Amino acid sequence: MKIFITGVEGFIGRELTSQSERRGIEVIGVDLLKSSYPNCYQADIRSKHIVELIPDEVDAIVHLGGLSKDTDCKCRSYECFDINVMGTLNLIEAAEKRKSKQFIFASSEWVYDSCNKDEMKNEESFIDIANHTSEYALSKLVSEANLRQKYQYGVCPITVLRLGITYGPRRHGWSAVESLFNSVKNKEEVVVGSLKTGRYFIHVSDIASGILKSIGLPGFTIVNLGGNTLITLGDIIETAKKILKKDPKVIESNPADISIRNISNEKAKKILNWEPEIDLKRGLWSLLG
Repeated sequence: MKIFITGVEGFIGRELTSQSERRGIEVIGVDLLKSSYPNCYQADIRSKHIVELIPDEVDAIVHLGGLSKDTDCKCRSYECFDINVMGTLNLIEAAEKRKSKQFIFASSEWVYDSCNKDEMKNEESFIDIANHTSEYALSKLVSEANLRQKYQYGVCPITVLRLGITYGPRRHGWSAVESLFNSVKNKEEVVVGSLKTGRYFIHVSDIASGILKSIGLPGFTIVNLGGNTLITLGDIIETAKKILKKDPKVIESNPADISIRNISNEKAKKILNWEPEIDLKRGLWSLLG
């Protein structure tokens, strides 16, 4: 098997490359950064020359590249859409020219609007684009729509993976998981809004394994890749305290301001035969290196 990865030097890209190599999957990749991997090149996903780097009839193009956080896109609408939307369109056109067998697009759980603690969002949930104020989420939604249209025009099978909030060992770009773990480790006081705020956080290793499981899916398919259980900020702090044997003072600045995002991964379990394997305790241990 042979796959082409954009954003190969990114957080998820590096883990996906490592898992692919362990499974005997050949990786060709691109990134704006210089890569230490063989057969990986510096290239912009918007470049018309990127098609020259993609092998003919590659098993899958896994598109991870682009701006990947809301903070990277905030008040930068032009840059966000130029990179995320136009870059994705450029790649799907390259996939068509190279007769790629599949196109896998890394979308985000942030495309789901109006999340509350009483509702579980799944791939069939209605999304009201008018509720979105995030340039990042909008860029993912527009790209999903563009890819659906391209599929209807006869391009290869397309898989949209709506990735959950991903954490794991890395030096920067932290989610709440890494940030709180670091605070427990190094500070005397840890400040949060509400300890009951929660997300279905997922370890980067489980994200990469889910991506590999999605290779070969037919048709146009949208799948959520997220964690198994709701993890609150309080859960992260208490588990970190036990692992690190630390007991900082915890301050809730706004206990009543509880934010919950319930995103179902049941479809992924069913059609990918995939299951997240790393629970919070094991995930936090991985942050120690």
